[in-house]
Amino acid sequence: MKRTTALLAAVALLAASSAVYALYDVADEGLWPKSWPKELEPLRKAARTLEGPEAPLLHYEIPFTKREEFEAAWPHLLKVKSKGAPVILLRRPQISIYTLKAGVIVHTPPVETDKRANPEAPIPGQSNPRVTWMWTSFIELVVDGDVVDLNRIPLPADTPIIDERFEEGRDKR
Repeated sequence: MKRTTALLAAVALLAASSAVYALYDVADEGLWPKSWPKELEPLRKAARTLEGPEAPLLHYEIPFTKREEFEAAWPHLLKVKSKGAPVILLRRPQISIYTLKAGVIVHTPPVETDKRANPEAPIPGQSNPRVTWMWTSFIELVVDGDVVDLNRIPLPADTPIIDERFEEGRDKR
């Protein structure tokens, strides 16, 4: 009986996790626009591009394993962020499809977004910052204290900083 229950639980977990992945198209390289700073080009091979889960929202996961590499890229990453859009600080990515231990996730609206219908501005009245800023390019910064160390990088003064590193109630992975 216990073996059957364990098997059913494993199958249910696998089915649930595969449903999450089915919501995204994933490419094992950074497919960001050529208009991004040329200094980010060397990061394309290590990055991943995720499209989804709603509309064709684009997410670029850029991992870092060396502090110097991250610190050199940080000013150029800030250039792709929309004016006024936030940097969200995390200890680990919010959903399990992201694999970062340290690095950034750049969220961007769909490439062919009609700026008249969906201007590059926050959506008022939302409680989730990812929904509020979905029509902008914003950054989630996965801080490990070693490779990504907030004591070693400047956070822009004109940027909202949303610190979710110590938020209560987040799942404990």
